[in-house]
Amino acid sequence: MILVTGATGNMGRHLVRHLREAGAAVRAVTRDARKAEGMASERVEIAAGDLTDPEFLERAFIGVRSLFTLLEVGDATAVLEAAGRAGVARVVLVTSLLAQTLPEGFVGQLSLGCEKVMRDRGLAGTVLRPWEFTTNTLAWADEIRAGGVVRKPSAGLPSPAIDPADVAAIAAKALLEDGHIGRTYALTGPAELVPQDKIRALSAVLGRELRFEENGDAEKLEQIRRTPDQVSEGFGVCFMASPGVLPTALEVLGRPPRTYQEWAADNAGRFR
Repeated sequence: MILVTGATGNMGRHLVRHLREAGAAVRAVTRDARKAEGMASERVEIAAGDLTDPEFLERAFIGVRSLFTLLEVGDATAVLEAAGRAGVARVVLVTSLLAQTLPEGFVGQLSLGCEKVMRDRGLAGTVLRPWEFTTNTLAWADEIRAGGVVRKPSAGLPSPAIDPADVAAIAAKALLEDGHIGRTYALTGPAELVPQDKIRALSAVLGRELRFEENGDAEKLEQIRRTPDQVSEGFGVCFMASPGVLPTALEVLGRPPRTYQEWAADNAGRFR
């Protein structure tokens, strides 16, 4: 049995599909069972509950041999500790590439801390460190629907955003195949993009003109200066220096990672 936390999220739903297609037995954890409608099958069990609830957490691990979990799902440390107590044999932990590029920041420290818990509990497995996600630009959806002009404090810095579907595909390989235990994979998308590049891609798939404008909000710019790692996702703009385009996703997947344009085409309905 493979326990998948965050099973109805941008990454988890893709992972559950990969595991189901491979014939693996999956326990899919979600806070809201309604979001898992259509996911349950002969091989997929839905476990609705809160991972911060100790009793639910312990029940979730009954019969589990492998775990997929993310830094931002519930209390990641508690999930890893429960995995250790349950004798889980293989773990895939998703943290952040900020563990390498900004280790002194809040997210970088949190990532390194969770990775240390995994090691300290003797859990064998794989760490995935993705960069910014393509899904971060869903933060623009309201403005795009309202009028088509996205206004943010700054256009930020070029960013090789990665599609969560690619991270899920790599996670599936790490859970199902040999050769990944003990590895740490730094993951990016195939190209460095700025917001204007993403706006052009969204304009193309939506069939209407969109614009990105900097509003120069001094208060927000100061917030960005102080904690760039904590505000990037909320603005849908990356404010941190790029790690560059890394080859890891290509090497593990055996194909190029998906482009932002491909992600935009698949998710156009979320901006309409």
